[in-house]
Amino acid sequence: MAHVFVTGSSDGIGLETARQLIRAGHRVTVHARNAERANGLAGRVDGAHAIAVGDLSVLSGIRQVAETAAQSGPYDAVIHNAGVGGGPARTATEDGFERIFAVNVLAPYLLTALMPVPARLVYLSSGLESAGRVNLDDLNWETRPWNGMQAYSDSKLYDVLLAFAVARRYPATRANAVDPGWIKTKLGGAGATDELPVGAATQVWLAASDDPGTQVTGRYFKWREELRANPQAYDAGRQEGLLAACAKLTGTALPA
Repeated sequence: MAHVFVTGSSDGIGLETARQLIRAGHRVTVHARNAERANGLAGRVDGAHAIAVGDLSVLSGIRQVAETAAQSGPYDAVIHNAGVGGGPARTATEDGFERIFAVNVLAPYLLTALMPVPARLVYLSSGLESAGRVNLDDLNWETRPWNGMQAYSDSKLYDVLLAFAVARRYPATRANAVDPGWIKTKLGGAGATDELPVGAATQVWLAASDDPGTQVTGRYFKWREELRANPQAYDAGRQEGLLAACAKLTGTALPA
């Protein structure tokens, strides 16, 4: 039995991931953005070990999640599932960060930095990472004309860079990125082609299976198949640049 922490697990792919893990007999700590969503989880997922509550769009909320989740640990795996999509206008968080970058990138970075490093880490990306562009000089879209789809694609590329960077920094940990597919969720939209169980299966496999295919690190998967990610993701200089930028923005570096 593995103990797994899943962020963004009050809805969508994260909720399905938690359900699949629990059905397989694993211990699962789930996460909700606020108390209202946490209360609603009681009727949506049976058998969760604990619930960590906190808003991943703000640094104080990320730190709250790290603290409360760690109290229910230790963990064999953490699945960084939480994410938000693009919008027609740039939205700033309370900390002044662009919201997509804050939730999709700064949150998994800071949680990784603050929580004990588990044996396995899974970072949720997207097929749109292939259209992402690394722009370390304007991560928060402060100088460029706003493009919500590009901001989302960039954030998903940064998630792959983050997974690969963590894999290099912590060779004893299996850190991988996953494209779940175009899944029928609120984020995926009505036109999505793939069902929830498919969208969660690879994360569950990487987090808890002893299958030989899971015994790797620094890889990019879709539907349990290893794929080549955006070429920029393999650039160690870009990886280190992202880590340095996130450390500066959050005030917290990855531990040695």
